[in-house]
Amino acid sequence: MSEPIRVLQVVPNMQAGGIETLIMNLYRNIDRSKIQFDFLVHYNGRFFYDDEIERLGGRIYHLSVRDDNNVIKYIRDLNAFFKKHREYKAVHGHMVSTAVFYMYFAKKYGVKLRIVHSHNTNTVDGLKGLVKAKLAKLASVFANEYFACGKAAGKYLYGNKKFTVFNNGIDLEKFKYNEQVRKEYRKKLRLENKFVIGHIGRFNMQKNHHFLLQVFNELQKKRSNSILLLIGDGELKEDIIREVEQMGLKDKVRFLGVRKDTRELYQAMDIFLLPSLFEGFPVVAVEAQDAGLPIIASTNITDEIQLTPIVKFEDLNSSPQKWAESIVNVDAKQSRKDYALMLKKAGFDVKEEAKKLTTFYEQAY
Repeated sequence: MSEPIRVLQVVPNMQAGGIETLIMNLYRNIDRSKIQFDFLVHYNGRFFYDDEIERLGGRIYHLSVRDDNNVIKYIRDLNAFFKKHREYKAVHGHMVSTAVFYMYFAKKYGVKLRIVHSHNTNTVDGLKGLVKAKLAKLASVFANEYFACGKAAGKYLYGNKKFTVFNNGIDLEKFKYNEQVRKEYRKKLRLENKFVIGHIGRFNMQKNHHFLLQVFNELQKKRSNSILLLIGDGELKEDIIREVEQMGLKDKVRFLGVRKDTRELYQAMDIFLLPSLFEGFPVVAVEAQDAGLPIIASTNITDEIQLTPIVKFEDLNSSPQKWAESIVNVDAKQSRKDYALMLKKAGFDVKEEAKKLTTFYEQAY
């Protein structure tokens, strides 16, 4: 048999997050006799998905720029990496803020297929955000294929350039609603007779945890049996823990960390909140809908996520009280439905998306 095409995925790291989850969903479902993923990461150390990547046959290469912020060293390291690894004829870049650098060296050393993939519609505020935004606009300079997770994300990064949308597909069988699992997990987590609000996301500015806590604080006045589950990790986690304590919500907010049982946690929740300042197309929105879990999302998130009738939007300019009212008005006790077929018809079955990606890699290669 011929060797599979090895595609270099360029990422920050393979910690559990939306982009990383999408890549792993594709990796698990792609025909690895034809396509094999390797990873160029930008931190030292081991991360959430590393063991699984290696079990699936992937290689992980480390750069250190996110640890040491040494751009000169980063450029030297990129030059050395692509000069050494001439075996790669396909690079798929998910880091748009540094794409102008790694795509330059990919092109210089003969990589024929150079894909940049847009996963967002904005960046953080401040000087750091301004620099990242300016660099992101250069992401397509040395690339020759342009992907996006949705129309809004593509328009943001590429403007009027032609781009291809690859949906953030999931395993629709894995996340669909299961009443038995719900009962078991609510008992396991001592959530019987509780109104459970859920959020999955990194603790960073984009995910807007500060506003989420304000909303939950108002909800307490209306539904005193409410519990908030926060799943994830990140640089602002300690700040949010302190804020929870200052608000007197320590017994009401549970920090569950990075989890491998998100499927079961969706079943245990009653409402899922997404108050993000911006998003490309959050994978968690697809997972939650597959679980039949009502979502209230900020209007800053593209309305492309409304794949089923259980997604509602609320403006971030609205008060936390207004958000709390919207939560109460959602009938969380309505029977949870199976939306897998609806999501499949909308194009969010990862098995089909993996086939499309395989075909694309093969034809372009």
